[in-house]
Amino acid sequence: MNSAETLYQAFASSLDVDLSEINDDLAYNSFPKWDSTAHMILVAEIEAQFDIMLDTDDIIDMSSVAKAKEILSKYEVSF
Repeated sequence: MNSAETLYQAFASSLDVDLSEINDDLAYNSFPKWDSTAHMILVAEIEAQFDIMLDTDDIIDMSSVAKAKEILSKYEVSF
């Protein structure tokens, strides 16, 4: 599984939705299942899948799938 697939799977699992619903345009404010609790589950899942520890600012800034990719690139994850 490549990095994008791993990230999409983390989103699908954390938000309890089908993988087909995940795309780069998915954003925190536009998706009802992505609430504050799901956000923390998502952060934990991303950290586990990519074996990293996200900075607090990165956790707060992660507002979309595209933004998650941008943030993960700082941790040497390639997409």
